[in-house]
Amino acid sequence: MIARRAWACLLTGGVLVIASLPVFAHHSAAMFEEKKTITVEGVVKEFQYTNPHSWLLVDVKDKSGKVTTWGFEAEGPSTLQRAGIRPSEFPVGTKLTITGRPMKDGRPAAIWESAVRADGKKFNPREGFAVR
Repeated sequence: MIARRAWACLLTGGVLVIASLPVFAHHSAAMFEEKKTITVEGVVKEFQYTNPHSWLLVDVKDKSGKVTTWGFEAEGPSTLQRAGIRPSEFPVGTKLTITGRPMKDGRPAAIWESAVRADGKKFNPREGFAVR
């Protein structure tokens, strides 16, 4: 009887560990540079204020006039709200300078580190993690 319970507990624990692996993989930042940052200037194309991660899409024009849409990943809405970042802060067409840690493979995406709107207002999504 005790051996059967021990096996049941062990099996249940193993299933829970295996089931949780996709969650850990989802929250990995391995695809982004650890130390390198990029800074671009552009205009907001869209702000996807969603769980589990939000994306600020920014149209960036190069010297030849070609536009590339950069995606800047941030946390979900509750963390962004604590940092004072709401969709109303970044309506379509908002001019800004944004800094992030770029993807290692060169695609135009990064983890959002900081942003400054054309009016000088600064935003740091990581402030949403601060203990107050």
